[in-house]
Amino acid sequence: MRWLSYVVKCLLCGCLAMQIYFVTQIGLWSTLNPSSTAFQRAERWRLCSWHWSCPIASHWVPYNNIATSLKRAILVSEDDIFFQHHGVRVEDIQKAWEKNQQQNSQPGRKSKVALRGGSTITQQLAKNLFLSSEQNYFRKGQELIITGLLELILSKQRLFEIYLNSVEWGEGVFGVGAAAQHYFVTTPAALDREQAAALASALPAPKCFDKAQYCRKANIHFPTRQEFILENMDRIALTSPLKGGPR
Repeated sequence: MRWLSYVVKCLLCGCLAMQIYFVTQIGLWSTLNPSSTAFQRAERWRLCSWHWSCPIASHWVPYNNIATSLKRAILVSEDDIFFQHHGVRVEDIQKAWEKNQQQNSQPGRKSKVALRGGSTITQQLAKNLFLSSEQNYFRKGQELIITGLLELILSKQRLFEIYLNSVEWGEGVFGVGAAAQHYFVTTPAALDREQAAALASALPAPKCFDKAQYCRKANIHFPTRQEFILENMDRIALTSPLKGGPR
């Protein structure tokens, strides 16, 4: 049984080393901007393989140079109480699971709005920054650990800034700077309410929003989402009461 004990110790040491790596990387991002994410690198490989030139668009935009209307629209679309929770919304996870079960039992039924899944913005960020798109319990567990580390080490505003600059907005389009240019030939600061709502409506299925060829598996009616977002943007808070105000 000595060999089994050795294997277990190696696995535990490997897991610990991985968590230390995550903590170190997240700590650096309190002052440095991520150069890329795991998801971006995977997409670059999918689209370009070994080619040096690649149609991947992404450039960093500081938080204060992003239109407030877009920030509010994103929160309506993805996580309306982002500034009020600690990274995980247990009730939403439960509801999303139940809804998925119902839809799986009725394969012909389609939802036109489907505004949110069970993941918060911090959970989405954890997955995009470090993890693969595989669905299994180990990956989900690691996602929750990274989510906790992100919330512990970085401020809410910094988390949101990184999210806005790394989230996918189309095929090879990452971050708000590239998205504003790609869809509206403008800057994130100049986006109006309708443009902000349109970009926010794209997030659950950004490739479908960008190119029709990706819409075969999508289940979203973008104009309905956009209308819902426009109606709810003004009720969203961009400050955190968790520690008495903005972070």
